[in-house]
Amino acid sequence: MSHPLITKADGEKESFDPAKLEHSLALAGASTTMRARILAHIMHELHPGITTEEIYTHAFEVLRKEERPPVAARYSIKRAVFALGPSGFPFEQFLAAVLRAHGWTTKTGVALNGRCAPHEVDVLAEKGGKRVGIEAKFHNDAAGKTDIKDALYVKARYDDLRATPEKSSHVDEGWLVTNTRFTRNAIRYAQCSNLTLLGWDYPRTRGLLALIEEGKVHPLTCLTTLSESEKRRLLESRVVLCRDVQTPHVLKQYGVRPENIPHILGEASQLCGI
Repeated sequence: MSHPLITKADGEKESFDPAKLEHSLALAGASTTMRARILAHIMHELHPGITTEEIYTHAFEVLRKEERPPVAARYSIKRAVFALGPSGFPFEQFLAAVLRAHGWTTKTGVALNGRCAPHEVDVLAEKGGKRVGIEAKFHNDAAGKTDIKDALYVKARYDDLRATPEKSSHVDEGWLVTNTRFTRNAIRYAQCSNLTLLGWDYPRTRGLLALIEEGKVHPLTCLTTLSESEKRRLLESRVVLCRDVQTPHVLKQYGVRPENIPHILGEASQLCGI
């Protein structure tokens, strides 16, 4: 059976693949019955040129209204990371928290001196005697891709920091991390030059999404029980993680209505597994 062409976030078109949608729903924890219902709903809504964002929105709304928590929150992780913007600063904090969940010690916004020039490092991470400087490339939407210019820039910066005579500024590796994807040329260059890349689903099975899920480090923007204004107030105060709102006093401090607090705490607890 052929399916109509859908429009991806970057403008490319491809045939709708029901298996991809069902897989993403299964990863979020949707039941077999719910997956079948959503697929039937989407198939009814399909038309040539429908966007992946429209498909996501249809599926998310059904999950939010009819599936048990926190399935809708887990399904929305990628969009929730976009919602950390627009400045990108919360993304650096979030990335640092993801790495800490995997045993790294981290600092953000660190000034270091290279052999030839000073540099500000978005995230400085250390583990097992290895020191890594990380450039966090944040995109506000799924259409954004990190390209070869970024890879070239990051490689040059961290070569300079590797060569520094100052021990306190030395790094062993440079990483380029993004919340979306890399262009083919960026990947090709990184593989040739030994630059480490970490994207949403790159490397395959070990990308940013996998690290988030394994470490249970979800952004608070996943939570469907928080309003957009409440999320923004928390982010502005550098409260970035779902697990950071799991006490009533934190929520009261930022003006959350008392009657909503039990629902928020329940969703956060189930999502974070704490």
